[in-house]
Amino acid sequence: MDPLFSPHASAVQLERLHTLFDKQQQAFRRERFPKAATRRAYLYKLEKALLDNMEQLVSAVNADFGTRSSVETRFMELFPSVSEVKEARRHVASWMKPRRAGVSLWFMPATNQVVPQPLGVVGVIVPWNYPIFLAIGPLAAALAAGNRVMIKVSESTPHTGEALANILGQHFDEDHVAVINGGADVAQAFSAKSFDHLLFTGSTNVGRHVMRAAADNLTPVTLELGGKSPTLISPDYPIATAAERIMWGKAVNAGQTCVAPDYLMVPARKEQEFVEMAKRAVAKFFPTLAKNDDYTAIIDSRHYQRLMSYLEDAKAKGATLVELNPANESLEGTGKIAPTLVLNPTPDMLVMQQEIFGPVFPVMTYRDMQEAIVYINDHPRPLALYYFDQDNARIRKILTETISGGVSINDVVIHVGQGDLPFGGVGSSGMGHYHGKYGFDTFSKLKGVLRQSRLNTVWMLYPPYGKLARLVFKAMTGRSY
Repeated sequence: MDPLFSPHASAVQLERLHTLFDKQQQAFRRERFPKAATRRAYLYKLEKALLDNMEQLVSAVNADFGTRSSVETRFMELFPSVSEVKEARRHVASWMKPRRAGVSLWFMPATNQVVPQPLGVVGVIVPWNYPIFLAIGPLAAALAAGNRVMIKVSESTPHTGEALANILGQHFDEDHVAVINGGADVAQAFSAKSFDHLLFTGSTNVGRHVMRAAADNLTPVTLELGGKSPTLISPDYPIATAAERIMWGKAVNAGQTCVAPDYLMVPARKEQEFVEMAKRAVAKFFPTLAKNDDYTAIIDSRHYQRLMSYLEDAKAKGATLVELNPANESLEGTGKIAPTLVLNPTPDMLVMQQEIFGPVFPVMTYRDMQEAIVYINDHPRPLALYYFDQDNARIRKILTETISGGVSINDVVIHVGQGDLPFGGVGSSGMGHYHGKYGFDTFSKLKGVLRQSRLNTVWMLYPPYGKLARLVFKAMTGRSY
């Protein structure tokens, strides 16, 4: 048993969880509304902590995965993390300002404002696939909003969790920012705390448990889940271009990305062309796989076996598997799975029922655009949808007739890195959103404030009700009573 997750370690972490939660609540009561300069200083500390410890974080993630591309960690985790922190630091003063709101004619000359107010203690539950970015992004937004923050790191990434705990512990008092490590029992206890807001990123099934636990405390939740994100290529879009972009998005982090393309819909007559272009793209990206540090391993044996069972199930049920292994190497003992296309998938296959979260890619065919739209809409709403087309009318049709958490047109994955776009799911893929100002608002109470004028007309609504009240109601609604 890993000493980090022994019964004694869990007991220690559980006790620490309860103690830190109480300390953070007390600290928030002492400082309920940090000034803009104070929040900028906290965000600068966070930025410095990241920049000064990049190599330690890269090494920690690599240790957790066995092999994790250091370049991908830098570009997919550290860059967006630093970007989120800098964005919040630049704009926090303007985000904090009261926002003017309109006033109904009948209540003039009163004035209305929306005042952002810190919530208190925010909980963040981090998954294993991007443990740095999915901890730091919410942390930056919550700090900008003036909150205290507790972060629960996945038990699947203990090295990263330990690194984050040490690094953030050197820059923040634990009554302000604290990292909690530990196993499933610690995670369950964490989600059951009466946080003022709880953000969970992970699977839909676990998200349901988190939401049930939060409901006991009426804790508001943001759920960033996953699902099967479709990718659709229009009839006349260049297959070579689409294949290169799609296979990059599918292969990055070995497909262990919540917004990775989950399955592909390609015009029937172009299926084989896509297969050839996908082979070419993967060979260009990864001439070899086994000893190539650019190609990431599967996080652990449990997920490795899960993915292999998907492939075995698909093959047994009649699918054709196309392994994209340019050097035709043995990957035994590497923890890696080659990108693999699954042709002729059917609804009873596991690859079409479960979120894949790995380098396995079902390729479906469609006859016309409406057939593809109907298929997408007949399934749970995805976290992301990817569409390749240059025809604006068809693009509008896809955007209008499908619902998803986010969309990228003519690319995949990169919409997540846009700080000025809200990121979040819908339905089975989640609820709520964050990033940039949207994250600030998520971790704030946007308090509506009316300021009444010395002279006003509300007195006309006071009892006793008579002719004046009837006249006012008719003026307001156009109907008498």
